[in-house]
Formats: sequence, structure tokens, C-alpha cells
Amino acid sequence: MKTLRKALALLFPTLLSLTVWLPILLIVGGSFMGVAELLEDLGPVLAGEEGFARWSLLPQYPTLRPYVELLLDSPQFFVMFWNSVKLAGGILLGQLLVGAPAAWGFARWKGKLQNLLFTVYIVLMLMPFQVTMVSNYLVLDGLSLLDTHLGIILPAAFSTFPVFIMYRFFCGIPGAVLESASLDGANELQVFLYIGVPLGGAGIMSAMVLGFLEYWNMIEQPLTFLHERTLWPLSLFLPTIVADKAGLSLAASVITLLPAILIFMLGQRYLEAGIKAAGLKE
Repeated sequence: MKTLRKALALLFPTLLSLTVWLPILLIVGGSFMGVAELLEDLGPVLAGEEGFARWSLLPQYPTLRPYVELLLDSPQFFVMFWNSVKLAGGILLGQLLVGAPAAWGFARWKGKLQNLLFTVYIVLMLMPFQVTMVSNYLVLDGLSLLDTHLGIILPAAFSTFPVFIMYRFFCGIPGAVLESASLDGANELQVFLYIGVPLGGAGIMSAMVLGFLEYWNMIEQPLTFLHERTLWPLSLFLPTIVADKAGLSLAASVITLLPAILIFMLGQRYLEAGIKAAGLKE
């Protein structure tokens, strides 16, 4: 009976994991299919043919042609890939330089307005992009930053979400440690750099990992602020799917997923350590 309960307890998360991974497995399998096989399976969806679409987990006639065409015959893919790297890297650097000091200030400052200001931060975090899109557009237009990568980086660099995450981890640092550093003669900047950043590093890395996963795949901001296609990130390479280029799009989807999966795998231990750091008590 005990073994049966353990098996049933593992059954649900196993099924849930398979459900989550199934679309990715289908995309990977489809990226190795030829045009004829894709049209045979997805013709009713992509080509307007009669009947029902179907999808095979494994290709019947595997081919590397979609990857060859993407990596050797699609120079715009590499331009958009580099644009994604610049945008995501610039945003994360900005969030690190702006968000970490802001989170430290909220965690250390215990004035009367601290709760009010932090509440305002939370409200701003809850606002979706669609709410602030028009105001952002007008400000960027006034600063002549439309159709530039800086116009995407600057608004995102001042995002409140990483501040919220880092703040929670900075609050988990024992106050006795900070007081000891102050008694030893360290100023606030030294306490932040030599104690706050190392002890709150898990929170900083957590914010960076989550930020990368968000901004690597962003679509709405580039569509709104970038009219020049040569400035578009990789996320805008994927929505255009036509019947004869379905394999190319699936191969691009797989390659687009790889950096996100790699960053998540490398940052997973920081996320776990960050959860533990948030539970520190004096």
C-alpha cells in the first residue's frame, strides 16, 4: 500500500512534466522534417487543405535541411539573433546598475515613506505593458529614441520587478552582520558592495535569470517601438510561418529556445540558493 501511494504521488508530477515538455518535443521533431512531410501533416492548417492536421513525434524521413537553410542561407537570422543579445544584455546590465541599489535602499531605509514608496513600486510592477505603452511611446518620441535599441533598453532597465525580487533577498540578510560592518567603520557604499552584494547575490542572479527569460522572448516592445526590420530581435523572426518555410521556422524555434534553456539550467542553483537566502533570520 505504501509503495502504491508513492507511485500515485509520482504519477501526477510525471504526467504534468510530460504535458509541459510535449510541445517542445514536437517542435524538435518537426524541425527535422522535410517540407513534404510537414505539408502532409499540417496541410489543413498551413496550406488550407481539407481534412485534419496531425503531428508525429518523430519524423519519418529525418533531414537537416531546415537547419542548413537557416544557418547558411538566412543571414537575417544572425542579425536578429545579435539584436536579441544586445537588447537582453543591455536591459539586464541596466537593471543590475539601477535595480540593485534601489532594492538595497528600500531594504535599508526604514523611514516613514518607505512603505508608501514600496507600495507604489508594487503597483507599477502590476501594470502590464499595454497600460504604459502610449506614455512610453510619447516619451521615447520626445527623446528621439524611437527606432533605436536604446528606446527598448531604457524603459526596461527601470523595471520594478527586479527591484522587488532583490529587495526580498536583501531583507533576508541578518541585521547584526550589517551593524557589525558599520561599527567597524564601513560606510554605506562599502557595506553594500562587500556585504550586501555577496550575501544577496542569489537574489541578484535570480532577477537576472528571470529577466533574461522575459526579455529574450519579448515581442510587444519591439513591435511598438522598432519600425526598422533590421533592428528587430529574434523573437520577431518566428511569427511569420508559411507552408513552404515551416521547417525553417521550427528550426529557428529550437535554436531560439537553446539560450533560454541554457541560462535557466546555469541559473537554477542560484534560484534555489536565493530561496534559502530569503529565509535567513537574525
